[in-house]
Amino acid sequence: MGIMKEEGYPFAFDPKACESCEGECCRGESGYIWVKYPEIVAISQYIDIELENFAKIYLKKVGHRYSLVEKQIAQDDYACIFFDTTKMRCSIYPVRPLQCRTFPFWQQFKNSKDEVKKECPGII
Repeated sequence: MGIMKEEGYPFAFDPKACESCEGECCRGESGYIWVKYPEIVAISQYIDIELENFAKIYLKKVGHRYSLVEKQIAQDDYACIFFDTTKMRCSIYPVRPLQCRTFPFWQQFKNSKDEVKKECPGII
């Protein structure tokens, strides 16, 4: 996979940086990892767990939406529940949520190259 660009963003992304990054975009301050129903189904099938059990273990309801739960890995350092802290990467990568698949091209970074550069070594 080569350099990625998205119209309207003042930066490009080199996905090769992910190999040495150790999941900076998967961890940090506590937040939300938004998932929609089709993603929930795909993840539950991928990890081979019944949907009802998946929801009890891995989801938290926030208003009318759902987020994957997090795990605390150090003080002020949280990670997605599916972040493998041994391999330092996503354990559900083929079925990761849209929020994860679209990083770093998020609206909040559209006019903030410096902010996204702090989070991602693949920003060029």
